[in-house]
Amino acid sequence: MSRRTFQLLKPRALRKGSKLALVSPSSPADTAAISAGIRELRRLGFVVEEPAPLTAEGYFAGGQKERLRQFRKAFAEKSVGGVVAARGGYGANYLIDLQLTTSLVGPKCLIGFSDLNIIQLLLLEARCWAGFYGPMAAAGFNYGAGQTPGYDQGSFLQAVGETKGGWEISLRGESLRGGSAAGRIVGGCLTMLQTTLGTGFEPDTDDAILVLEDRGMKPYQVDRALRHLQLAGKFRKVEGFLIGDFPDCEAPAPGSPSIREICEGILGPLKVPVVYGAPVGHTKRSMITIPLGVRARLNAKGEGTMEILEPAVVD
Repeated sequence: MSRRTFQLLKPRALRKGSKLALVSPSSPADTAAISAGIRELRRLGFVVEEPAPLTAEGYFAGGQKERLRQFRKAFAEKSVGGVVAARGGYGANYLIDLQLTTSLVGPKCLIGFSDLNIIQLLLLEARCWAGFYGPMAAAGFNYGAGQTPGYDQGSFLQAVGETKGGWEISLRGESLRGGSAAGRIVGGCLTMLQTTLGTGFEPDTDDAILVLEDRGMKPYQVDRALRHLQLAGKFRKVEGFLIGDFPDCEAPAPGSPSIREICEGILGPLKVPVVYGAPVGHTKRSMITIPLGVRARLNAKGEGTMEILEPAVVD
């Protein structure tokens, strides 16, 4: 799929009174954390129904067919305007094996990060649906707005509710390589992005602002993943990079390179703007929400900003 002829399909904006469905496509979440996330979403004015309980199976929130049925139901119900993941972990790729895209009605706001990103990447490529890389019920919303950890309320409400472009997200990172570049926002979790290679739905990164973040990786594992993507040609025509702060990724031995140094060494020579250390996805800070698929301008100056040039939702 060529980004030059790409026609993004956008869901309806979420307003106060919009109904949200919670889904668990990956690992089981703590019941108390889900309840706290639901309370926060209701505080924002959304209608959230308690999800039907699933029977956990090991590190899965439920059986494969059970999780798929729940996911499809959330998209099938006309009254549901947005779908929020309970948490990440592992298991969303099992839903893809059952040809998920052929059965979903939408687009709808699909909100979350981490393991859910594999579905967001699939829907962006296969269905041209916008996505929302942001907090989940038990991984962000449960801690509250502006909390550490928690989520950034402003960027979330703008991403899912603003129907005009021209608004800006403060990235709260640092500019590894300065400059400004415009492109379509693509990416998310580094592990999920790497997993798409060779699948037929790997993202088209030409003329893209590429988001890359993750957690709990050794620096050499990040090095390996970045070089894999580079060898696969995924960095060849990227316009700019937005990099997360990679928590719990300390160097394993004194003197070995840090994630920041690895990104500087691999991405710096590409001579495009790079903002590093933004609280996107896995972070111990207040998480920002990034709309996927829309055109934006990355400004790598100081802590960096992302100007959203077109909305991700419609009236």
